[in-house]
Amino acid sequence: MTSAYRKSLFAVLLCAAISVVWGSYGGHSKVAWLDFRAIYAGTRCLIHGHNPYSVTDLEREYSSEDGQRPSGPSWGTQSITLYVNMPTAFIFLAPFAALPWVPAHILWMLLTGCVFFGALLLIWHTGARSSLDASTLLACILAANCELIFSGGNTGAIVVGFCVIAAWCLLSDRMVWLGVLCLGLSLAIKPHDSGFVWLYFVLAGGVYRKKAFQSLLVTAAVGAASILWLWHVAPHWLQDWRANLAAISMRGGINDPSPASITGHIAPPVIDLQAAISVFLDHPWFYNAATYLVCGALLLVWAAWTLRSRFSRPGAWFGIAAAAALTILITYHRQWDAKLVMLAIVPCCRLWSERSMTGKIALLVTVTAVFFTADVPLVFFDTFYDTSHLTNTGIAGHLLTLFLLRPASIALLGMAAFYLWIYLRSAEVPVKSVAESEVPA
Repeated sequence: MTSAYRKSLFAVLLCAAISVVWGSYGGHSKVAWLDFRAIYAGTRCLIHGHNPYSVTDLEREYSSEDGQRPSGPSWGTQSITLYVNMPTAFIFLAPFAALPWVPAHILWMLLTGCVFFGALLLIWHTGARSSLDASTLLACILAANCELIFSGGNTGAIVVGFCVIAAWCLLSDRMVWLGVLCLGLSLAIKPHDSGFVWLYFVLAGGVYRKKAFQSLLVTAAVGAASILWLWHVAPHWLQDWRANLAAISMRGGINDPSPASITGHIAPPVIDLQAAISVFLDHPWFYNAATYLVCGALLLVWAAWTLRSRFSRPGAWFGIAAAAALTILITYHRQWDAKLVMLAIVPCCRLWSERSMTGKIALLVTVTAVFFTADVPLVFFDTFYDTSHLTNTGIAGHLLTLFLLRPASIALLGMAAFYLWIYLRSAEVPVKSVAESEVPA
């Protein structure tokens, strides 16, 4: 381990510590641990023999536990009264919900930190084999901008960590069993976060397809146990779940991507492509159709190329980087889900190490995507927009709104297009061969 490597490692760990401390301090606010409070109360509701998707049962659970129900702003009401998390996750969440609140949320924070930053360190180390400086820059930006993860406790951070660990294990052919387990758990908790990464391994074929289906068995086991438990306790949970999803997705709901959403002007905003397109024409039929057309075309090209091309490890990282960006764009996601962009660190460093124009573009595109999905910049832009009282009418107003409130969507679209382009020509682009065991000098 060289001196430069040790200094870079210290920098990444210091940035991670900043996020943990700052985020934990934010956990004492009126919206403290809002996301974890919701899944904690919902799972305890099921443990106590009630329907977590029933507003009445969930409210009763809150009232039975002193201090659980936060008195946050109006936009937080839907988060804590309408349980919408995947029913397949209850078995995973149950050990935490079985504990009293204090040890439960402390253990959740510890698990979140270990899984998420463990994944980031794996990716940073792998990228550092090609370019220590580029890998450290990207990892530090990511690590220093995770405050909302540790103030809200959303499951997205754990899912992203599991997904990244799985990709690293499978592509490096190390601890493959752990990769299979992590990918299966991530699919069970939030399939819309890790689904395209799983799909990549299915389409890649060979041993990777086998491992992908093995992970699906893990998902099936965890999901089946959770759903059977839920169905036994609450036979009518499905219609209640659908009603909750419809309520938070309707116009003005917290998951509505349009400017009309009650979370449309606060961080963390919805960052899918619908959110960006709705700035110009706020009609669901338009921004949904436009998103599915753009992302669907990119995804179709990506899938066809993955099926017909010969597998290579560098090419796999390019394909997964494109999949990570498309994952966030095509359907509902927020900032914590966008940490999946860390999967682009390895291919970016490989290209940067070539010292070519393509490498410079790769670093610019990746830094832009990482920066505009980071917590601090988006909070700053949101605050600036609200305090400046800028107009949102006319093309100039729409562009300003897009830049200040929806920059993540555009940055992710650029990242998806760029890495898909590299992926399509990866067989033609000479990528420096770096031994997997090599440590940066």
